[in-house]
Amino acid sequence: MPIKSVLLFVITGSVSAITLAQSCENLDSISLPNVFVDETELVGAGSFVPPGSNANNLMIYENLPDFCRVSLSLTPSADSDIHMELWLPVGTWNGKYLAVGNGAFTGNVRHSSMAMPLSRGYATSSTDTGHLGNTASFALGHPEKVYDFGWRAIHEMAETSKVLINAFYDDALHYSYFTGCSAGGRQAMKEAQRFPGDFDGIVAGAPGLDWTGRAAAALRIEAHLKSNPPAQLKQPERELLYRTALDFCDANDGVQDGLINNPAQCSFNPEVLQCDGENAGACLTDAQVETAEMIYSSPVNPRTGREITGLLPGSEMGWTDLGWTASARATGLDQYRYLVYEDESWEADQFRFEFDIARAERKDDDTLNALSPDLFEFVEGGGKLIAYHGWVDPQISPSNATQYYERVTQVHRGRDNIHDSFRLFMVPGMGHCAGGPGPNSFDTLTALENWVENDQAPDRIIAAHRTDGVVDRTRPLCPYPETSVYDGSGSIDEAENFVCQSESQSEL
Repeated sequence: MPIKSVLLFVITGSVSAITLAQSCENLDSISLPNVFVDETELVGAGSFVPPGSNANNLMIYENLPDFCRVSLSLTPSADSDIHMELWLPVGTWNGKYLAVGNGAFTGNVRHSSMAMPLSRGYATSSTDTGHLGNTASFALGHPEKVYDFGWRAIHEMAETSKVLINAFYDDALHYSYFTGCSAGGRQAMKEAQRFPGDFDGIVAGAPGLDWTGRAAAALRIEAHLKSNPPAQLKQPERELLYRTALDFCDANDGVQDGLINNPAQCSFNPEVLQCDGENAGACLTDAQVETAEMIYSSPVNPRTGREITGLLPGSEMGWTDLGWTASARATGLDQYRYLVYEDESWEADQFRFEFDIARAERKDDDTLNALSPDLFEFVEGGGKLIAYHGWVDPQISPSNATQYYERVTQVHRGRDNIHDSFRLFMVPGMGHCAGGPGPNSFDTLTALENWVENDQAPDRIIAAHRTDGVVDRTRPLCPYPETSVYDGSGSIDEAENFVCQSESQSEL
């Protein structure tokens, strides 16, 4: 019997299909197709120590409640070997389930991400996505493992978790959620697109929607700079670009606050820094100007006509000598080495944009990419989706998020048709998933709970910036394309003095 069918029996009360276990130790008696319970253990409050950990990273586990830890293996295909853990709070369950996502090509259960939901009373789960390690070498000769990583592992984990949750607790599961950032944001969007019934609410942070496109963008710059070292932008040049971009665009929103409110509308051109007889002390060579222009640019995918989005003004402090972040370049190399060419000897300097991006798209065939704008089933089923992305992200272009949102609105024939189901929040001054000079700490999970459970749509989410742990600036995040606008009075460091407005409203 498929897992989904067993789940339906449990939810409806027809529980004869499986034996309900009321203790942690007895959960291993549950029998499900292609699911193996490897171990169960009752973990005392504050005593969890993840495998391979050291004393420096144990603080996040100190306040965890008693919980039942279940380790499982899933084999939806003959070549699948998906490992997952499910943590079930004992005596403090809030009636909800929250699954957490992964990062890059990560192949491990993310215990650190499970700590927060467990401490808030959630049952929570994480998966290694079907492989070990943080490279894509698992893909060589194993197409089923690529499907596991691309979309199947999260779906199988969700269905399995729901069965065990309903078996463990007397009360039925009330709500299911998913949250992830970066690759986890890609997983989140893949769930909304491919398995719209898995979760009632989803948070997708900095989603790697265009997985093959991001890989191409990073390798395009790296290949250029490896073959032309004088064109590299070292730290002083990157700092110069950053300061100049701020000079050009910081005040575009009417507030001089060290942030570019919407870098996509920043008209900064690095040619103004080109060396000549007058500015030879702080300038860029012709080759360096070309590099900056390449990093900012968004070349068109010749196969699909879709832009492969570049990075935006304000992100320069996150660049490296070879362009994009080391992680972006590493995952890009893995994408082409193991998934596109299936050749361990393939190197970044072999990359040729016009040919290789088209090949990557054909090979992927909607396996890792999460670009489908069809959210009709998710919307019609009552699902709620909050996406967010930092405007100065140097690892995944924020334009991925805005362009995807605009495609969704087009397919669904207007923002009004998705606004009650899908909202995107762009974060000025935030880097990749967190960090940066802008307000970068905010609670999307509570906003999602209020939306799903109380029908309170998030019209604004308050973000905070901290220095040495002390909040020194707050600012509202607004549903795209609205932006936060200073109302003209009071401190620019206090969110209460800003309102969310569309561009047309700002011009009135």
